[in-house]
Amino acid sequence: MTSSQLIGGDQLTIKNLHFGYDSLSIFTDLNVTVEPGEFLSIIGPSGCGKTTCLNLLSGFLKPDSGSVLLRGESLEPEDPHFGYVFQQATLFPWLSTLENVEFGLKMQGMNEKVRREKAMVYLEKVGLKGFEDYLPLKLSGGMQQRVNLARALVMEPRLLLMDEPFGALDAITRETMNDELLRLWNELGQTVVFITHDIDEAVYLSDRILVLDRPPNGIFKDLKIDLKRPRIGKDTRTSDKFWDYKKELVDDIAQVAKSAVVS
Repeated sequence: MTSSQLIGGDQLTIKNLHFGYDSLSIFTDLNVTVEPGEFLSIIGPSGCGKTTCLNLLSGFLKPDSGSVLLRGESLEPEDPHFGYVFQQATLFPWLSTLENVEFGLKMQGMNEKVRREKAMVYLEKVGLKGFEDYLPLKLSGGMQQRVNLARALVMEPRLLLMDEPFGALDAITRETMNDELLRLWNELGQTVVFITHDIDEAVYLSDRILVLDRPPNGIFKDLKIDLKRPRIGKDTRTSDKFWDYKKELVDDIAQVAKSAVVS
């Protein structure tokens, strides 16, 4: 496999989805389509159902009714066409960086030589060549999340679900990881659904942003982000258009939060 190989993405469709816990309704009649190769972020105040939505997309939670379809087929947790990157770098502390990245391939029964070569390709993609023998304890938080990302990408999923993967990082490392993620996404072309509390991060990364309302209202706003790509750090983040999007979304979040207080 060369470093320029395009994996591509599949269409993700949420149709008439209803979900709740006991008597509490979280989503009613939720409908969303994410186009192949699209980068979609989901934001909203705490308690609006962002992580619940991602767990419904992955199949970790089952809707009361409605469907989640990838390539027109029901999405299940064991589906090899999607990868999940969690909030924390859930690495096996007793395994090396390389062993963590190749773990999923090993579970699939891939030949050791082939899987190690493939894992090394993705370690290089995330900038960790030379750290393959390190245990997680010896890596910084940002480096651990790079391993986490490589472990998901090495499976070559066509859909990547990401639940606030950079939320625990400092601001400088987070911006660096944003740039790394965009570089990899541009190279590999997966469909991405990304959860974040950070409005700057959402605007910087996304083609579209969904603002979630308080349960069970679903989507408050579906906003297309028309910023040219490639997006280049300070140039993008300080542009007037970037700040206009940020202000609009800050106002939206405030409105959602206010409506919850009033109700």
